[in-house]
Amino acid sequence: MDSSKRDRLPGTARRIAENNPAVWEAYNRLGKEVAEAGPLSRREMRLVKIALAMGIQSEGAVHSHARRGRAEGLSEEDLHHVAVLAIPTIGFPRAAAACSWLGDDAGESAGY
Repeated sequence: MDSSKRDRLPGTARRIAENNPAVWEAYNRLGKEVAEAGPLSRREMRLVKIALAMGIQSEGAVHSHARRGRAEGLSEEDLHHVAVLAIPTIGFPRAAAACSWLGDDAGESAGY
């Protein structure tokens, strides 16, 4: 991994990448392979990853995938819809937590 990409990683992930470069490269290759293995668009894959992160209650993954989704053109409405869709599956309290995590990076103006 080039140093510019590694420098953008959060602290723990950056340390893992620096201390275990072969493992980190294999992890990145796996991500690339699974992304290319099916018919979903980049947008659809990002929405699925956000939903999965919400489902496992991974605040860091919700932040990460939402941030990347915004950079790829997802709107706050798109992200909010994923959280609302999650209510019947993961329950209201967990979906509400996910909404709050989405708002962390978007600010309170996100409409949650």
